[in-house]
Amino acid sequence: MIIPPLLKPGDKVAIVSPSGTVLPERVDGAVQAIKRWGFIPVEGEHCRESYTAYGVVSHSAPITSRRTDLLAALHDTQVRAILCSRGGYGAVHLLESIHLDQLARDPKWLIGFSDISALHAAWHRAGVVSIHSPMAKHLTLYDSNDEINRINFNILTRGEFPSYQVPHHQHNRPGTATATITGGNLAVLMSLLATPFNIIKPGNILFIEDVAEQVYQVQRLLYHLRLAGILPHLAGLIVGQFTKHRGDDTTAMYDMIHDMVEPYSYPVAFNFPIGHIARNVPIVEGSTATLAVTSDGASLTMK
Repeated sequence: MIIPPLLKPGDKVAIVSPSGTVLPERVDGAVQAIKRWGFIPVEGEHCRESYTAYGVVSHSAPITSRRTDLLAALHDTQVRAILCSRGGYGAVHLLESIHLDQLARDPKWLIGFSDISALHAAWHRAGVVSIHSPMAKHLTLYDSNDEINRINFNILTRGEFPSYQVPHHQHNRPGTATATITGGNLAVLMSLLATPFNIIKPGNILFIEDVAEQVYQVQRLLYHLRLAGILPHLAGLIVGQFTKHRGDDTTAMYDMIHDMVEPYSYPVAFNFPIGHIARNVPIVEGSTATLAVTSDGASLTMK
């Protein structure tokens, strides 16, 4: 996997909105944060727009406008990182337009999560690592000393990939695995199964999270992975946060996931701080990771 060049003062960071509509004040906050880091923020022309498709689906802009902004950032050789303003829905519309060969020749950091999982899949397809991480909202609400912001800054400027320790969870399964780490929003990634952009593959350490998906809906997705022969042959599984489902009872969701992976022998770590939560720790997608689960808890190290 290709690691994009490290950022230096004066480099450009593009802010684009490939999915849903973002609050303007969060773009303002991201602009100020990028300036504090010593970089030059460049807003996509349609970054702050709002558009409704088919009367019900909210996007930042029509497909053509969102495509224009993303491709402009990719084609600008002075842009060294692309910050997605928020998730929502719509990133999948842009996958066919990304010139993967060009991205590999001029690799740029991609930052985002949730619906941006689709773009992470494109970066992975191009052989370029990317950062699954909070976006403009977090940069707006938290200062430069915030843990998440510091981790991202260290990745971008020093190449320091993070390591995490999480407490023991009753459903954890002990073991150690070293493999490529991929993942993100489960529903988004499952929509890319059987396409060139699929990144849920046997032999990988997979991390998953989701929002507003009910227990039975997540179980359906996991059965799909089981029947496809992928779930039994992962190197390891990291179960992040599943929020805003009916009753918002994490216990039921985790019980179901535990039962789904019970027949397999790879290490599993539950209740990892990844997902639609305030402490959504950055993961370097496509890096080589070691997941170690013991009776004391779990650790994840990336390099």
